[in-house]
Amino acid sequence: MTDETAREAGRRPGDEDGRRGRRGWRTATEAALYGPGGFYRRPEGPAGHFRTSVHASRLFAQAVARLLCRVDEALGRPPVLDFVDMGAGRGELVTGVLAALPAEMAARARGYAVERADRPAGLDERITWLDTPPATVTGLLFANEWLDNVPVDVAEVDSAGAPRLVLVADDGTERLGDPVTGAEADWLARWWPLPAEEGLRAEIGLPRDLAWASAVDRVVRGLAVAVDYAHTVDTRPPFGTLTGFREGRETAPVPDGSCDITAHVALDACAAAVTARTVPRAGASDTPTASDTLSDTARTPFDAARTPFDAARTLADTARTAGNTALAPSDDAPGTPPGTACTPQNTAHTPPGEAHDPKHSPLSTAQAPPGTERTLPPARLLTQRAALRALDLTGARPPLALASTDPAAYVRALASAGEAAELTAPGGLGDFGWLVQPVGIPDPLA
Repeated sequence: MTDETAREAGRRPGDEDGRRGRRGWRTATEAALYGPGGFYRRPEGPAGHFRTSVHASRLFAQAVARLLCRVDEALGRPPVLDFVDMGAGRGELVTGVLAALPAEMAARARGYAVERADRPAGLDERITWLDTPPATVTGLLFANEWLDNVPVDVAEVDSAGAPRLVLVADDGTERLGDPVTGAEADWLARWWPLPAEEGLRAEIGLPRDLAWASAVDRVVRGLAVAVDYAHTVDTRPPFGTLTGFREGRETAPVPDGSCDITAHVALDACAAAVTARTVPRAGASDTPTASDTLSDTARTPFDAARTPFDAARTLADTARTAGNTALAPSDDAPGTPPGTACTPQNTAHTPPGEAHDPKHSPLSTAQAPPGTERTLPPARLLTQRAALRALDLTGARPPLALASTDPAAYVRALASAGEAAELTAPGGLGDFGWLVQPVGIPDPLA
């Protein structure tokens, strides 16, 4: 077929099968989700296609508000307390958290919604809408189902036993491309080693590691939490988890903007990436380190995905040794039975008071004071079920006696118990992973 014939047939010149040129899944997903007319740019937003914990019940936002209360106490109740909602959708979580704060605390709180889509109409004016995280955060940075939408490449083992990049056309058809090399190969070897068996697949999570490390780097003091579908190095699925969602139903992932494209997150690798970055921060030396380079270039999860591989390789090499010690042992890690939850320390149910107008600092100030060195404690992985139990959300049914003494209260409590049960259900939302990274404070969920 000639180029002229291809044009007449509505095809791109040189594209003999009529499909747009194939590219890696990371590039294809970036365009399909966030490009012009992309899935996340649509007016209905994520809530029009799937339910997260935020959409399942207001109890989730109330539990996160209780966590923010604990962070506030650990920080000594600072005059300004930040709450950053990463991948905010239409701002549902940050809105619910601010509404659940005690009045005194709400007056000090600054709410930030970080999302690439446009600010939705009618959003609480106290909430600052950003496409990158604030330069510095003192408080709680919370990423609920954010990392699973950071685009990643996919590798598949070929007939010779070598992992190769998977290339995809806009209609979802695939073929194998070049062998996986460099920092991506290092990441696979450390975090998702593939046996030499044809057809085995893996999602290369390095862009998510960089995105999470960049986000945590903004937290001066406080807590960073990532909540997502998760697996660890001992439980990686043999054929990966790449999938699509449309109108509440799972579907084949097709990078044409018609569906969400997602894959489970290697949260253990994300945790190790943060540990690998515990080096003198920008300003501590006249010579930029690899960590400084990543901090400057990984301004959004999607820019982080495009970080130059020379810097990414340094992080990957460091993480190969840091990964074994980056996670604090926990019986509550995803895929294991939950242990005993701690008793909640605060409540968050009082209507909000007046808050200060939040302001966004320049990104160039995202650094510790010159001459300081940043050392973080180990992160911890636990299930959502265990985390919410630690925040006094259990799904326990109210006592039957309440039905006799206060029937209306019993009905309300029963409804809340049902919602809490969904948030903590085995095999469902309760099995989500929580990656908890304290910065300068004790772990509020310990």
